[in-house]
Amino acid sequence: MSNFVPIRQLHHFAWRCRDAEETRRFYEDLLGLPLVHAIRNERVPSTGDNNPHLHLFFQMHDGSCIAFFDLGDGQTAEASPNTPAWVNHLALRVDSLDALAAARQRLIDAGVSVLGPVDHDGYVHSIYFFDPNGIRLELTAEIATEQMLDGYRASARALCDRWTHDKHSRA
Repeated sequence: MSNFVPIRQLHHFAWRCRDAEETRRFYEDLLGLPLVHAIRNERVPSTGDNNPHLHLFFQMHDGSCIAFFDLGDGQTAEASPNTPAWVNHLALRVDSLDALAAARQRLIDAGVSVLGPVDHDGYVHSIYFFDPNGIRLELTAEIATEQMLDGYRASARALCDRWTHDKHSRA
């Protein structure tokens, strides 16, 4: 029996949102992720703190969700002051380069500023944009062949080890 935790897939990742309806329009109406659950609470279930909120869940095709908390104060989460804006983002996979191009055009037609497509070293092509809450999103289409993916898997640990060694050598 393995000692690893049997994690199966992402259930949800949650952020704070400025406005539930604005966020719903963006994720459900523009990106096509259906709102599948909403929970309204006066208290935080895990802590018991008095903090009225609405918790929204938008579902992807694999069953995982993107979730948001509207705390009713019109505020978004603040960006981390020690992290460049491009670092923290959520990457969502689409089926093909055609789907990526169609999503890019749909976003542009809706007035969303889009960066890309960007070729990530033959692995994926991606576009980048921000949601109404200032969260950076990436839509990505995998372009690597199975043989390329096997090579990436085989070399990933060695590359990580080299980076760690070099980083400590510079310190």
